Amino acid sequence: MNPIRNAACALLCFASLPAFALSEQGQTQLQSLQDRWAEINYQVPKEQREKAFASLSEQAQKAVTAEPDAAELHIWNGIILSTYAGSKGGLGALGLVKEAKASLEQGLALDPKALSGSAFTSLGSLYYQVPGWPIGFGDDEKAEAMLKQALAINPDGIDPNYFYADYLARAKRYAEAKVALEKALQAPARPNRLSADAGRKQDIQALLSKVNAELK
Repeated sequence: MNPIRNAACALLCFASLPAFALSEQGQTQLQSLQDRWAEINYQVPKEQREKAFASLSEQAQKAVTAEPDAAELHIWNGIILSTYAGSKGGLGALGLVKEAKASLEQGLALDPKALSGSAFTSLGSLYYQVPGWPIGFGDDEKAEAMLKQALAINPDGIDPNYFYADYLARAKRYAEAKVALEKALQAPARPNRLSADAGRKQDIQALLSKVNAELK
């Protein structure tokens, strides 16, 4: 995420709160957001992504407004905002990542286990990619705690293993990163996320090549 790079245990306090089921329309909106995100992130030319993510962000925020108690929509609003920030880059993206953080935290407050712990994965990735104080809220210790919590919920998932590997690689913990990447490659397919899985596997292979080079 370019330069746009509390504690998990506290967030677990929200686990006892009731989760709200998505309506049929909400499910349709969620699938639409996921599909369009994967299309933009992996198929749209890089120079066109910022505008495309800006439009998708508006769609996500409308979905959240329509169903404010749906953790899944808050999480995807946060994911889209953070990816939009990555496409925008620079200090101008800091406002977007702060909005993303707030949306992901709202998703956690509603249901920490929604979407197999995706809010923990996405928050963890923000914490290690966003600059630290005084520019941003980045914090490597919080990042690792969040990513480990995501793995506790979804130990075999492609995204939590990939982002944990990316965190480890940036910390020069290459042997650990390789283990996580190899596990990510073995993740079970998600029938409703096939395009995203295909794109993520490209990310995994690219990072694995870099990690292997460091281990030689």
